[in-house]
Amino acid sequence: MLKKVAYVSVLVTDQERSLEFFTNVLGFEKRGDLQTPKGPRFVTVGVEGQDLELVLWPGTPARAEPGSAVYTIEVDDCRAVFATLEGRGVVFEPAEVLEFPWGFAARFCDPDGNMFQLREGR
Repeated sequence: MLKKVAYVSVLVTDQERSLEFFTNVLGFEKRGDLQTPKGPRFVTVGVEGQDLELVLWPGTPARAEPGSAVYTIEVDDCRAVFATLEGRGVVFEPAEVLEFPWGFAARFCDPDGNMFQLREGR
C-alpha cells in the first residue's frame, strides 16, 4: 500500500547555486547533503513543518510551457510572499500576482529555469 511521497527531484545544473537560491532566497530549510557512493551529492531542501523534500539533483532542467508551473508552493498571503521574494531578487513572470476564481498565483523560475508557482487559495 502506498504511504506517502517522500521527495521529488528538481533537476539543476549547479547544486551549490540552487541550494543557495532555495535556502537563502526562497526560505526552504536544508535537510540533507550526503555524498552518494558513485555520483553527485544528494542535496535536499524542504518547507519547515512538512515532510516532503525536494532533491536538488544534477541534470537537464525541465522547461515548462509559458503560463504553466511544474512546482506549486502553497502560501497564506501570495501578495506578501511575492513582495518578499521580489525584494530578494526573484523575477516573476508575469511581474504581478494573478487572480483566478480559485485564488491567487505568482510564477517564477529558479536559476535553471524550472517553473515554480506561489498559490493562495480562497
